[in-house]
Amino acid sequence: MIGRLSGKLAAKHPPQVMVDVGGVGYELDVPMSSFYALPATGETVTLFTHLVVREDAHTLFGFVTVEERTAFRQLIRISGIGARTALAVLSGLSVAELAQAVALQ
Repeated sequence: MIGRLSGKLAAKHPPQVMVDVGGVGYELDVPMSSFYALPATGETVTLFTHLVVREDAHTLFGFVTVEERTAFRQLIRISGIGARTALAVLSGLSVAELAQAVALQ
């Protein structure tokens, strides 16, 4: 599994980014909360990752913090919530807001 990528931020096009790691460009989907926390294109970035392998695609998701990745992983364990839905949830709520919303239920 790919747990973390560090390299130069080559491109930013919401919700995707490209990180150049040793000459290889990794495309990652990121929640908007991570997207807004990214440095400028050309700067060094480190993203924690989660790889989703399906029959028709391998999709790499990136997160600025370990907590955000952990919340993503917990969300996709819920029946009926896939990676795209989990990404949308984290785009609208911070990890703290998500934890608070769950605690209130």
